[in-house]
Amino acid sequence: MQMVQKTITREMTLQGIGVHLGKPATVTLKPAPAHHGIVFVRKDLPNSPAIEAHYRNVVNTQMATTLGSGGVTLSTTEHLLAALHGFGIDNLLVEVNGPELPILDGSSAPFCRAILEAGVTAQNAPRTTLVLKKKVEVKVDEKWAVAEPSPHFEVFGSIDWDHPLIGFQQFHYIEGKTDFAEIASARTFGFLKDVEKLKKLGLALGGSLDNAVVLNEALVLNPEGLRYPDEFARHKVLDSLGDFKLAGIPIQAKFKMHRAGHDLHKQILLEIFKDASNYEIVEGVREARPETKAKVAALGSYRPAV
Repeated sequence: MQMVQKTITREMTLQGIGVHLGKPATVTLKPAPAHHGIVFVRKDLPNSPAIEAHYRNVVNTQMATTLGSGGVTLSTTEHLLAALHGFGIDNLLVEVNGPELPILDGSSAPFCRAILEAGVTAQNAPRTTLVLKKKVEVKVDEKWAVAEPSPHFEVFGSIDWDHPLIGFQQFHYIEGKTDFAEIASARTFGFLKDVEKLKKLGLALGGSLDNAVVLNEALVLNPEGLRYPDEFARHKVLDSLGDFKLAGIPIQAKFKMHRAGHDLHKQILLEIFKDASNYEIVEGVREARPETKAKVAALGSYRPAV
């Protein structure tokens, strides 16, 4: 099937709390025409300023991906963007009533269910793809990311944490083979010992066991436990898919990353785009996207506040 641009069929609204400021947050997803891209709008501010979902607009990567334009910012965009990646959504107007998106359950699953309920509409416009031609890499201390030419998009992510329930974990996502549902419900995570430090920095004020996996020195504190034994690695890969959506174009490449976070995701995109000889833009390549509806719908126990 030739790749064409997609949007949602009807608008959907989700409500929750912002994980960092701890304030009520509402986001409304609206259909958008072809070639519109993903655009966020701060409806709570005068003149409803817009911020394009693009890596050039990333202004902060501490604990979340924050976009900004003209002094206006919007935080915690990665989980929605990951869901848009999973469903191949190219064009969307996202209206938000505050400085951050709702964290919901800490994963992309609530956004996935909203998209399923809204429906996906194919548009009469071809979808272009960035095809990587050269190996590109970045390294910061013990963290590194490498992008290599590949016949499809894939992410091989690994982490290594000095914690008995984490340790070394890895997850390999291959578009066309791995169903997005395998990472969609993996939640963000943090450590109890860091909570007070984060709150002093004005972060994690809305964090709770309802929207994050929290660990002490030895245990997961959430009564329901983990959704997957390797939920931590799965969430890291999920975050990367959300951040790579900020390329503004689908990428055909293999990413291998270790201990990567939002900062390194931005840096590898910058490294790719800084030299036009690293890639070529191709129109009308065949789509390699598995059917996600049944499996994501099966995550019904994780309900969004709609």
